[in-house]
Amino acid sequence: MRIAAAQTKPIPNDTQANILRHVQYIDRAAEHGVRLLTFPEMSLTGYELERAAELSFTMDDPRLHVLCERAAQHDMIIIAGAPVRLESALHISSFIFLPDKQIALYTKQFLHSGEEVFFSANHNHNPHIILENERIACAICADITNPLHPANACSSGATLYVPSIFYTPGGIAEAYEQLGEYSQRHAMNILMANFTGESYRYPAAGRSAFWDASGRLVGQLGVGTEGLLLAEKVGDNWKSSVIIWV
Repeated sequence: MRIAAAQTKPIPNDTQANILRHVQYIDRAAEHGVRLLTFPEMSLTGYELERAAELSFTMDDPRLHVLCERAAQHDMIIIAGAPVRLESALHISSFIFLPDKQIALYTKQFLHSGEEVFFSANHNHNPHIILENERIACAICADITNPLHPANACSSGATLYVPSIFYTPGGIAEAYEQLGEYSQRHAMNILMANFTGESYRYPAAGRSAFWDASGRLVGQLGVGTEGLLLAEKVGDNWKSSVIIWV
């Protein structure tokens, strides 16, 4: 089984261009037999606060159709992020596109300071997705700063924890320390996707990574690399490889 994190450089103020970029990454991942592909936090729009409502999606948004089609075409689970409007509230979310063309939704549970002005936290959308023998739990950025979040994922049976984040260089070392500790403490594999380049006028730290359930850092991307980090399970062990975007 192969899974992958896409380390993308968001295009500001151009959601359609970001969607097209997602399709290109999805097709490239499919060429390498990837069954699960995850993108960074708010990957479809880039990280946004003030413009989040304007750029937000709905669950039946026609802009999502192309990603539904790709999930079915490639028999792939695709996790991509955006602001989502549910009833009267705005949330930071991950859309989970399934091979049967269904869309599941994960909503961020623990907000970063300042996000509460624009978004509402939401604990009501937390699906677990099955892929072969892995039970997948999602996380978004500041979720990983609360140890209760991965602990809850573990207690609900998750074996693969998938954080989609936007971390700057000043915070990525701490994220690595936390995720490595969580993987070992909870015996969960962890696949993390971060941006490269810049979003919301801040530099992104890149370094998307995969840890196995023993806490071993199996592979990572560089700070400025656009590309895919692949993790492949061979028997009981994981190995990684990198596909640089050209």
